Amino acid sequence: MSVRVLVVEDEEVAAEAHATYVGRVPGFELAGVARSAGEAVRLLDRDPGVDLVLLDMHLPDGHGLGLLQRLRAEGRPLDVIAVTSARDTDVVRRAVSQGVVLYLLKPFTFAAFRGKLEQYAEFRSRLERAPTDVVQDDVDQLFGALRARPTGEALPKGMALDSLRSVVEALRRRPEGLSATEAAAAIGVSRVTARRYLEHLADEGRVTRAPRYGGAGRPEVGYVWVGAGHD
Repeated sequence: MSVRVLVVEDEEVAAEAHATYVGRVPGFELAGVARSAGEAVRLLDRDPGVDLVLLDMHLPDGHGLGLLQRLRAEGRPLDVIAVTSARDTDVVRRAVSQGVVLYLLKPFTFAAFRGKLEQYAEFRSRLERAPTDVVQDDVDQLFGALRARPTGEALPKGMALDSLRSVVEALRRRPEGLSATEAAAAIGVSRVTARRYLEHLADEGRVTRAPRYGGAGRPEVGYVWVGAGHD
């Protein structure tokens, strides 16, 4: 049986993209799209068979956490994956405390989106197979499905997560962007290494590329963090 998904997203383009993505992942079925918290509640009232909500935190009629709190207070048997640009650690903490099973930061690729849904599907599958009375190993395996890193998000060979985070932090400190040379100086690696991380972020849709003019010689490529100024 397919997992029925409600997309709650106020931005039209993003809502359409997420709805399309849901349809591309085997085992998942789009139940509807809501552009506000109020619309989400009305859709859930009409369709109690929704299994999973993909929840944006920035909604026109309130914060996503407010909607989540209402759903929990009403006792609705729903799982929630946050799909949002909200990077505040307090928002993440509150989301976890209210039962969000996974958290996907915008922008992301389809591979990352699919990976989160596949993690969730594995969790549901293990839960359905689990005995009525579980032992510790059963519980560890259930939660392990949610902690596993999907292969679609794996870093290319030779790249380290700590170095990638350093590049991202350097970009976020410079809203005007960085060249590979500037990024290399900022994090203490070679220009070739910095460029590799920057190109990876560009391929993932997390930075934009633009030529830089004004100096002598060939123009450099500038990399601008897409969330700069409005994360």
